[in-house]
Order: sequence, then C-alpha cells, then structure tokens
Amino acid sequence: MRMDNIQILGFRANIDSVGEVLGKINSIKDDGEIIQLLNADSVVSKNHIIHGVNQAFLAFERGENLANDLSVEIVLRCSAQRQISKAFKILGLHEGNMNLCAVLIDSKDYTKELSSLFIRDDDVLIPDEDKLIEMYKISDDELQNMSVEEIIIDRITKLTVDM
Repeated sequence: MRMDNIQILGFRANIDSVGEVLGKINSIKDDGEIIQLLNADSVVSKNHIIHGVNQAFLAFERGENLANDLSVEIVLRCSAQRQISKAFKILGLHEGNMNLCAVLIDSKDYTKELSSLFIRDDDVLIPDEDKLIEMYKISDDELQNMSVEEIIIDRITKLTVDM
C-alpha cells in the first residue's frame, strides 16, 4: 500500500442521509482511490489528518490495524480511538448541517465533483480549540506542555505503541 498524495479540502454540507452521501462519494471515485469524509469540527489541523492517515497505512502494512477496512482505520487513527463507535462519534458524519473535511488519498482532484454535492469552504478547517479540548477530553495538565495539535498527534502515535 502506498500513499503518494493527500489533498485535504473543507466543505459545508446539509446531509439528509449519510448512506446516500457515501454512495455518491463511492460512485465518483475510481477503484483504489480513497475519499474519506470526516467531521471538520473535530479536525485540529492538516498535520493531524496527514499523521492519522499515515498511521492507518502503516498499521495495515505491519498487520497492526484495528479495523478490517482502511477507511474505518483512518477514522480510528485520526480520532486517536480504539473503539469504532467512539471514533465515529468524534469524526463520523451525521445527518443535518455539518462541516466536512474531505481527505483525498492517491486520487484525482475531485474538487469539482465534491463541490457539486457540498459547499466548498476551507474555513471549516479552522479549529475551535475550546470545542476540541472538550471533544478529545484534553486535560489542563496536558495543555501545560503541548498544544492541542501536539496532544492529538501524540495520542495517534500512542495507539500504535500501546498495542
């Protein structure tokens, strides 16, 4: 498995059906390409997502993956969680209005296709640190030594180490 290029795009969406949205995403991409949609409100930075995606690919290479599906592994790693239900609660899609982080891995540029489904807006990728601290249950002690981004990246890395 190789990962040569990652594109991270922001969108605003009104989702009637998560299943329908995922079906549309699967219909626009070619086999072997990955378009992963995440809850942008839970994204600290592009570095956070790139690190999580890298860790997911490495986990599969080493046979240390927590999920059988690479897309699910990406959500687990990016959320720094071992439990799929917790990971999707943090980074998964939900019905209604939401901010999306689209992660395109080894794929063509689908900005136009995605923009026909959602409203392009990279501002959704600007983190709300207070929300993130609450969402990821970051303690004041942790914040004494590291930024929110460093804490999340550290937690992602520790998922592999703690196996």
